[in-house]
Amino acid sequence: MKGEHPYVKWAIKSIEAWLKEKRLLNPLKDGAPVELLKRRAGAFVSLHKLDGSLRGCIGTYVPTKENLAEEIRDNAIAAAVEDPRFLPVSTNELDDIKVSVDILSEPEEVSGINQLDPKKYGIIVAKGYRRGLLLPDLEGIDTVQEQLKIARRKAGILDNEKITVYRFTVERFY
Repeated sequence: MKGEHPYVKWAIKSIEAWLKEKRLLNPLKDGAPVELLKRRAGAFVSLHKLDGSLRGCIGTYVPTKENLAEEIRDNAIAAAVEDPRFLPVSTNELDDIKVSVDILSEPEEVSGINQLDPKKYGIIVAKGYRRGLLLPDLEGIDTVQEQLKIARRKAGILDNEKITVYRFTVERFY
């Protein structure tokens, strides 16, 4: 697995401990970056093959854990073994996967699409309990319309249904 930033290294260490030992790392005892212990936020962990194709991506758009170290740990493991679009990652694949970590800002409701920019903002579309999220600055997604269409599809929301749209920024680490 490849990654240089300490947050990414923590995600990789979490995945490896789970896949190799079925062990959930303890952030206090197993070397999580100290700043992650003092912060809460939503986080996404994305896994990509060396050719750039997606291998797994799971996250939370608001904090669900006691700290960001636990948020990243649990989402990293889920991206590796629970993403329903893929079979679980095997230990044989570990050397051929690149990891990135996105720390999300708090989502804010927008009043119009003129407040969106797919390179700068991720979006959440919502209709009742259905929600679709798309991270910002994804390859091949260059317009607000494409971003909204994909997020709607992920949520199972039809084009003619009225939605609430939220935007957020990310700090992306490799």
